[in-house]
Amino acid sequence: MTMLSPRAAALRAKLDVARPAVAMAAHNPLAAKLAAEAGFDAVWGSGFELSAAHAVPDASILPMGTHLEMMRAMAEAQPAPVIADIDTGFGNAVNVAYAVPQYRAAGVAAVVMEDKTFPKDSSLRPGGRQELVPLGEFQGKLEAAKAAGGLLVIARTEALIAGLGQEEALRRGTAYAEAGADAVLIHSKQKTPEEILGFCRAWPGRVPLVLVPTSYPQLSFAEVGALGKVGLIICGNHAIRAAVRAMQETFHRILAEGGIAGVEAQIAPVAEIFALQGDARMRQIEAKYLR
Repeated sequence: MTMLSPRAAALRAKLDVARPAVAMAAHNPLAAKLAAEAGFDAVWGSGFELSAAHAVPDASILPMGTHLEMMRAMAEAQPAPVIADIDTGFGNAVNVAYAVPQYRAAGVAAVVMEDKTFPKDSSLRPGGRQELVPLGEFQGKLEAAKAAGGLLVIARTEALIAGLGQEEALRRGTAYAEAGADAVLIHSKQKTPEEILGFCRAWPGRVPLVLVPTSYPQLSFAEVGALGKVGLIICGNHAIRAAVRAMQETFHRILAEGGIAGVEAQIAPVAEIFALQGDARMRQIEAKYLR
């Protein structure tokens, strides 16, 4: 079996159920760099955020190439491991077998794949189509992903999202761990954490769990760590939501005030943007090589 890449190995070491790693979502290299600079353990290459950044629904509309190249750019822009949200794996096990080595070559540390049918529908969309593939079919997709080697494979079960209950969620999660998944992501759209806490307490613990507490934000990271079952917490869409609100407020104020002077103190100075772009490094190259 192919050895894990250094970033994949670093991410595996951080999946500590006593002190879960925390990943921040990103939709471009700049957001990924800001997440790493803030101190997050990993970057979540969110399909939802990337779809939103392209102003299209999170419904398998963007092609794999668009997502793959963004993950490559995120990995190159900053040092934190990138966890790529590959939705349903772009098809069946054959598609997965072709896709995962490309993500490995792009420098991604882990892929997360969910057990819904293709094309997917966003998990938190009211009235969305939440149809799951047969358990055995998804096990085959996980095995194909693991055979590629070099990165972590996280299985995401949408059994609770689909309303199938805790027993089915546990059955699927256990089967996915048996198929080789390095962790199991369990998702819930309930507005309180009781459903997810019940699952976590019942989880037999063969592999770490992964949580995305978007719907139940009142659950703190410390409370998750106290469960002793969760290795990774993903802040699933906070970068795009923060960016949208900040842009809306800035744009509206500029038009309302008839000028840009009022927002100047609330937005990042141009010098900070130069720094994030790596301008200092470019100046060093200019000084050394331009004649």
